[in-house]
Amino acid sequence: MKKRNSLTKGEKILYSLGMLCLIATVCTKIFLGASLGNFQMSNEKIKYKISNEEKDVQSLTMQVNELTSFENVQSVVKDLGLAYNNDNIIIVND
Repeated sequence: MKKRNSLTKGEKILYSLGMLCLIATVCTKIFLGASLGNFQMSNEKIKYKISNEEKDVQSLTMQVNELTSFENVQSVVKDLGLAYNNDNIIIVND
C-alpha cells in the first residue's frame, strides 16, 4: 500500500484560515502604523503652531508693558499738554 500525504479538507480550511489571519494581522499592523505616524506628524505641527503663538503673545505682552510704562504715559501726557494727576490713575490687575 502507498501512503497518501495529502491534507484533509479540515486541515486545508485550518491552514487557509491561519494564512488569512496572518495576512490580516500584517495589513492591520501596517495600517495602524501609518495612522500613528500621521497622528504624530499632525501633533508635532500643532505643537509648533502653539509654540509660535506663545512667542507672539509674549512679544505682544512685552510691547503692551512697554507702552503702558509710567515713563511712556508721562511722555504722552506731556506731549498732549496735559497735567499728570496721580489721583486719577487706576491700576487694573488681571
